Amino acid sequence: LVGQILDHWFESEPLKATLATDAVIGAMASPHTPGSGYVLLHHVMGELEGRRGAWGYVAGGMGALSQAIAQAATAWGAHIFAEKAVCHVLLGRDGEAQGVALQDGTEVRSKLVLSNASPQITFLELIPQEQLPTDFVQRIQQVDTRSPVTKINVAVDRLPSFLAAPNARDGQPLPHHQCSIHLNCEGTQLLHQAFTEAARGHPSSRPMIELCIPSALDPGLAPPGCHVVSLFTQYTPSVLAGGRSWDEQARNAYADTVFDCIEDYAPGFKASVIGRDILTPPDLERIFGLPGGNIFHGGMSLDQLYFARPAPSYSGYRSPIPGLYLCGSGAHPGGGVMGAAGRNAAQVAINDFRHL
Repeated sequence: LVGQILDHWFESEPLKATLATDAVIGAMASPHTPGSGYVLLHHVMGELEGRRGAWGYVAGGMGALSQAIAQAATAWGAHIFAEKAVCHVLLGRDGEAQGVALQDGTEVRSKLVLSNASPQITFLELIPQEQLPTDFVQRIQQVDTRSPVTKINVAVDRLPSFLAAPNARDGQPLPHHQCSIHLNCEGTQLLHQAFTEAARGHPSSRPMIELCIPSALDPGLAPPGCHVVSLFTQYTPSVLAGGRSWDEQARNAYADTVFDCIEDYAPGFKASVIGRDILTPPDLERIFGLPGGNIFHGGMSLDQLYFARPAPSYSGYRSPIPGLYLCGSGAHPGGGVMGAAGRNAAQVAINDFRHL
């Protein structure tokens, strides 16, 4: 568990708690949960432009990354059909994948099908259950997809000014505005307490908040003087205590809690807000197809990693359906904006294609 690892290396509680956020990010777990150390490793094992563990912003927003991939694909002759929902995978007489059927009735025939949808959508919704081994279906159904994340996108009319580092008189972004800002991370016990509340069905009263201001690095994202603020918060349960669902009142009450916390660090923040978009776990599932709202398509716990991701004997991107491959976050090595699962799946698919 990450708490023990951090205690071994560091003395400062705020430093330990800040590092621990990368061990619990997107996970319904606390720093005291066994296995949480791996998730921290997962987030720092990569590199950016030769700098190990570094992260970066995508100029133009995350959608620009999708556009870059799309442009690279079309340059090689790919045809992209946007806003075209897939209804099911087409199967041949021997149960092999032969393409996909779209909801508008169009059929797209192919020798191979790669799915970066979650394992749950791919195998429980797009494939008839009788075509899959019973134990495989059961395993996919049992994947832990609990997510604590509520994402809040905020538009503000001025840059947040933090008590710990007040803004310059000209209102220009300072170095800390161009980093990931961690709030309510004075100690790992705070994170554990926030987790405990959510485990009982209550949104955290003092949630973990990662605050980023992309427009501080990429001014084109907002009008002059204004900014967009991205809040990655947890912990929020998918279903509230007593079986209650997230209605507008519950959404706004939680967002108000988050904004009150930010106000304590940066007075005037609430008055600067001109718009907010609140995405609870059910919203993330409905809008983006994330099972349970889980950004990794399933928890990154040790029982759901390596040879067991998404299921034992199927960690090599192939599936029980010949010609159908899993290439998204639910495949090995898991979630994150790194493309490892997609690249690995592509290599396997290309090799198989040569033998068709």
